[in-house]
Amino acid sequence: MPRDPRFDPLFAPLKIGPVTAPNRFYQVPHCTGMGFAMPETLAAMRAMKAEGGWGVVCTEYCSIDASADDLPSPYATLWDQGDVRNMARMTEGVHKHGSLAGVELWHGGFRSSNLLSRATPMGPVSQMAGKAPVQSRRMDLADIRDYRRAHKAAALRAREAGFDIVYVYASHGYLIAQFLNRDINRRDDGYGGSLENRARILRELLEETKEAIGDRCAVAVRIELDDEVSPGSDPTGEKRALFEMIRDLPDLFDVTISDYGQEMGVSRFHGQGSLEPFLKDVRQWVGKPVVSVGRYTSPEAMLALVKSGTLDLIGSARPSIADPFLPRKIAEGRSDDIRECIGCNICYASDIQGVPLRCTQNPTMGEEWRRDWHPEIVTKAAKTAKVLVVGAGPAGLEAALTLGRQGHEVMLTEAARELGGRVITEAKLPGLREWIRVRDYRAHQIGKLDNVSVYLESHMSAEDVRAIGAAHVLVATGSHWRKNGLGRTHLAPVESFADPRTLSANEIMAGKRPEGPIVIFDDEGYMMASALAELLAKEGRDVTYVATAGLVSAWSFYTNEQHLVQARLIDSGVKIIVSQTVAALRPGSALLKCVFTGSAREIPCGGFVPVTSREPDDQLWRDLSEETGFSVQRIGDCKAPAFIATAVHDGHRAARELLGVESVKRDRVLVEVAR
Repeated sequence: MPRDPRFDPLFAPLKIGPVTAPNRFYQVPHCTGMGFAMPETLAAMRAMKAEGGWGVVCTEYCSIDASADDLPSPYATLWDQGDVRNMARMTEGVHKHGSLAGVELWHGGFRSSNLLSRATPMGPVSQMAGKAPVQSRRMDLADIRDYRRAHKAAALRAREAGFDIVYVYASHGYLIAQFLNRDINRRDDGYGGSLENRARILRELLEETKEAIGDRCAVAVRIELDDEVSPGSDPTGEKRALFEMIRDLPDLFDVTISDYGQEMGVSRFHGQGSLEPFLKDVRQWVGKPVVSVGRYTSPEAMLALVKSGTLDLIGSARPSIADPFLPRKIAEGRSDDIRECIGCNICYASDIQGVPLRCTQNPTMGEEWRRDWHPEIVTKAAKTAKVLVVGAGPAGLEAALTLGRQGHEVMLTEAARELGGRVITEAKLPGLREWIRVRDYRAHQIGKLDNVSVYLESHMSAEDVRAIGAAHVLVATGSHWRKNGLGRTHLAPVESFADPRTLSANEIMAGKRPEGPIVIFDDEGYMMASALAELLAKEGRDVTYVATAGLVSAWSFYTNEQHLVQARLIDSGVKIIVSQTVAALRPGSALLKCVFTGSAREIPCGGFVPVTSREPDDQLWRDLSEETGFSVQRIGDCKAPAFIATAVHDGHRAARELLGVESVKRDRVLVEVAR
């Protein structure tokens, strides 16, 4: 289908200094969980973005030398010629598809503890470092000169590696931003005091980078639009003055804000385009190309930003992870095929935990090299078969879609009246409406396949399955939340939880409500308990949230929302008790025990909702597990309850491996054998 000509402005080339972007789709620097340790994995993932039509594809933050070490967080490096060779693998893959490659040169300042390199952390002042109870040294003038030389050397290595755009990274609280911050920078020399002095190091780096590589590479600056001292505003006008001060130096302004919780915000709290109020004047300030993010998945929203002159380039991190082929789909008139980001931040969590990116919507993310998975291409099966998929939740939908694309004859049955499984109810929780995109995308794509038949309100027994006569059966019947307290703390069911006051999370989501003061017990740590607490509090109910962890929804630290979740519950009037377990239910009360001391107390309890773990609904699989006439496997939550992303990936893997287990490569350093 031809492209709608309305979207032509998104495909207009744009000159950025000495280079030209082929279109307006710009994958901004974003973390990957791969870093310097997985160069093949990283290069393949970035190349896939270029194949999908992103006109510019950038690295994650890239350390300039050993004084900028952020382990255990994975990061890229341009320390030496070995790094040049590895990074060239990425640029070659990006250039193969006609896109530009960008690199974000980085120094963490006092935020880097240098746990690997053991170099002394440094910053504009001596300050507590990140990740360890150590402090940085105050940079003297010799340190500043060494830093400038190291930055220039890394820029030259970037050019040698084939990068087209080289960043000077002046945001997100790292070294340059530390110099710019008037609260942090209390120096009394030429690099402190006035804005001109605090910005001196930024100007020097921009000038020196331009001088070193500006004939061939564009120089970009990543910088915040608001004031770090007063987030969300610019009360002194310093930021505008800074932009005007440096406007003639960079070829490109990559603009963001100081509140990373909003810039990288989950959809539970921030929708598409949340940075737009900050963007309206920046083009007038700088007169240069401007890029920014907003988790844009709507082609119309992207077009409006470019046509209005607000942005020249549509910056993207998470939408490019969810759908590396988003630009190509718009170009080919297939906007309805876009796999939209749901804003859950599972991608961010994987990086924070030090493992390669994964995505709820895109099960192939991070698997491009390791498993040779492509997000849009599934190899047709050499021999097709009749396959039954029982259950149309995340795993079942993904399995049915992938099997259908392989050419198999697929029957997808679902006991409920609509497709989606757990996604249907979870998307109705406060702030999670975008999660329904997991269902909507797959249901829409399945609707295009004549070889996939869908049967709703079809509960399947073992006898029903046998009667179908399928060669392969995938059981994706999901799971349900336990009521007996079994979880991290209670390794056996709690007898007193078998009480009329106890309702499961599933029952609450289905509309049941307890009477009196409600106690929600969170021993799982992600979003469910806090979302239920918010839901019930908004209904005007008396809610007490009890957690064994020391924070509300402690695991959601990894998705960059824990602070927002706890603030929301506080604002909603939920009473919060942490570092306590619900040890037992007593008449009219719940018995709590401190996880450290074991000291006990009772709180009023008229209704009780334990959110501790889930029970796999695997009875059908167990009934069929001894079958010999056809293959049977369980997938998704039916096998092991986990994230929606895990279920989607498991469904995808099961489909690809239906006729044989795939080989999985390992990206690692291999020691050469001396000869």
